[in-house]
Amino acid sequence: MNIPPNALLALAIALEVAGTSLLQASHHFTRLVPTIAMGICYGLAFWLLTIVLKYIPVGIAYAIWSGSGVAAIAFIGWAFFGQRLDLWAILGIGLIIVGVLVLNLLSGTVRH
Repeated sequence: MNIPPNALLALAIALEVAGTSLLQASHHFTRLVPTIAMGICYGLAFWLLTIVLKYIPVGIAYAIWSGSGVAAIAFIGWAFFGQRLDLWAILGIGLIIVGVLVLNLLSGTVRH
């Protein structure tokens, strides 16, 4: 595949975030279409992650995956599901974002 590993990881994260958002829409797996879409998103996300692991060590890839996913889901929960974030939550999410940026922009562990 000629797609850069970071782009594949970003797509995997986006699919995982979409799948997690669809968990809310599935209403405990009682709505068929969101449930199926959620399964497809998760399946594709993990498939892409396996490809990424050929190029990026699992610990770094998972740190970027989970940190980005946590921040994105927190934002989606706030923006679309009316979930509240207090100052400490916002600070913690900000630190996660800084950590992901440090890994991506400064760490020699991630091949660019």
